[in-house]
Amino acid sequence: MTEFAAVDVIRAKRDGHVLSDAQIDWVVDAYTRGVVADEQMSALAMAILLRGMTPAEIARWTAAMIASGERLDLSAVTRPTADKHSTGGVGDKITLPLTPLVAACGAAVPQLSGRGLGHTGGTLDKLESIPGWRASISNDEFKRQLEDVGAVICAAGEGLAPADRKLYALRDVTGTVEAIPLIASSIMSKKIAEGTGALVLDVKVGSGAFMKSLDTARELARTMVRLGQDSGVTTIALLTDMNTPLGLAVGNAIEVTESVEVLAGGGPPDVVELTLALAREMLAAAGIDADPAKVLESGAAMDTWRAMIRAQGGDPAAPLPVARETEVLRAPADGVVSSVDAYGIGIAAWRLGAGRARKEDPVSFGAGVLLKVKPGDEVRAGDVLLELRADDPARIPAAREEAAAAIVVGTERPALTNLVLDRIA
Repeated sequence: MTEFAAVDVIRAKRDGHVLSDAQIDWVVDAYTRGVVADEQMSALAMAILLRGMTPAEIARWTAAMIASGERLDLSAVTRPTADKHSTGGVGDKITLPLTPLVAACGAAVPQLSGRGLGHTGGTLDKLESIPGWRASISNDEFKRQLEDVGAVICAAGEGLAPADRKLYALRDVTGTVEAIPLIASSIMSKKIAEGTGALVLDVKVGSGAFMKSLDTARELARTMVRLGQDSGVTTIALLTDMNTPLGLAVGNAIEVTESVEVLAGGGPPDVVELTLALAREMLAAAGIDADPAKVLESGAAMDTWRAMIRAQGGDPAAPLPVARETEVLRAPADGVVSSVDAYGIGIAAWRLGAGRARKEDPVSFGAGVLLKVKPGDEVRAGDVLLELRADDPARIPAAREEAAAAIVVGTERPALTNLVLDRIA
């Protein structure tokens, strides 16, 4: 591999030049090996954020990140493989009911998931509230479970795109998280390396999402769809609304409870709607002709959920953690709920202990916010708008302040908005 001086690569991007394939291959590999220092990669990440990258640069950067580690070979799995990735939101527990549902329809779902940071929850944190369940499994266990159960939700192995693990942590502390080339390559390097044949992206838009505007969400979605398709993965993206939390539960254990309600045939309408919309896309991308609504109704998805949890050491029948302290927030006057701000509710749940400020922080499995209303609901003065749940009562006052500001009770009914805003393929 051609050797370069890191400062020359930084200057080239700083000055708006297109990086060559050789420069990209070298800098990603050298950073992974520790030859390029964190401060040098920080400077390059900032240059990328400010100057951008061409589609060819992004594709090569993604390929270099994949090449930094191993690729899973799922060719021995007899079912068609399909995966989903969400860019993260508030109350976004969709992976939990979706994975067993799509598996019950005949696909194999290799779902590598992450932990929460800040106001957005993490799938692994939610599942770890189930007694005995473990996030880390070996590649052999992963493949065996995929074949036997059809569904796996677990942490990515250490060997998968290690360049991304280093760069992700660096972006978080250097103000470069928002760079679309780096977001797209981070997500897609892991998804392509995991070996799935089809991928559906749920790109969130709104106050509780990473992408606040439809235009930036579309740019990210198009970039990721192109990366996936160029790598031979059938990839489509749905842009979905994240101005209001998904469902009523925002936390860890309480989101698991809500997900099980969906699998049992109930649950909030918006969670069911998005679960089915994403399931249809995943099945179509995998070439499977099945009706996920009928499969959900049959109870087969619940059977797969239980098998999936048991396969990773969990007890699907065990009681889930419950927070020690509960406080309610009541409506100040008669009226109509005009908005429930996703970001504010996410911050409230984080303050209660459901999330973490740093990757190494523990989470409280029972903590969170349980909404009792959605936009458009009529309320009377004194009606309960939400419950705040925490193990530490000292966390409640700051969370109450955030939650109170997040729910607006007015006099006019808000305009209805679509959950799915756009589709990009």
